[in-house]
Amino acid sequence: MLVLYRLVSRWPLALLHGAGALLGWLTWLASPTYRRRFAGNARQAGYTFAQVRGAVAHAGRMAAETPRLWFGPPVSIAWQGREQVQAAYAARKGIVFLTPHMGCFEITAQALAAHFAPEYGPITVLYRPARHPALTPVVETARRREGLATAPTTLAGVRQMLKALRAGRAVGLLPDQVPPEGMGLWTPFFGKPAYTMTLAARLALQTGATPMLVWGERLPRGQGFRLHFEPLSQLLAPDLDAAVAQINCEMERLIRQCPQQYLWGYGRYKQPRPEL
Repeated sequence: MLVLYRLVSRWPLALLHGAGALLGWLTWLASPTYRRRFAGNARQAGYTFAQVRGAVAHAGRMAAETPRLWFGPPVSIAWQGREQVQAAYAARKGIVFLTPHMGCFEITAQALAAHFAPEYGPITVLYRPARHPALTPVVETARRREGLATAPTTLAGVRQMLKALRAGRAVGLLPDQVPPEGMGLWTPFFGKPAYTMTLAARLALQTGATPMLVWGERLPRGQGFRLHFEPLSQLLAPDLDAAVAQINCEMERLIRQCPQQYLWGYGRYKQPRPEL
């Protein structure tokens, strides 16, 4: 599998995105469950399928571009809001980067690591180990890159992220990812209760780190990516329940900026799995 990933990583990004778009539609056509969840999640947010149909292809592009981002040559990246990121790093209070399942979230951590880690230390990102054994060496090899540290979704990983923030470094996570049972709250997401992680809010509240929103826009015709950074629309609430709800609202706001690149097929409203 690692050999295959390295081979595909040499393909032009435009070719990968073209193949990925086809893969996205084939997956959508082949899975009635995926189609129902995609349409249901979009409808919950107030969108018709026609309004977000582009997200079908973008889901496939996300999968197809991964080998290039993990093992291939650098891709073109534009920055929007970079000065705010620089100011947050310079404050040395730590940064909690928050991104939904939208666009290319792999490129955001890579770009931050490449540009800010030499001066401010590595960014620590939360990840789940690969579920398929064949992918384990691929993921482990890809994650070993300069300026990027990884933290597993365990108590040890939480302690690792707290330590990084208290040292004035940055962490990154997807707060719309469904956490294990006992590690979240049922909080509205597009008006429907969704089991939502408390970790993102806890990290910021316990350390005084700066929460910052980020997402990586996938540009057309394989031109690369544009990173969007912005602060929360208002200061994070000091109460945990309110802060979790507030972060969900911020994720909704980001998603509405580009609903065609959100993963509407993600099981956002599923029951949490038991903690291992």
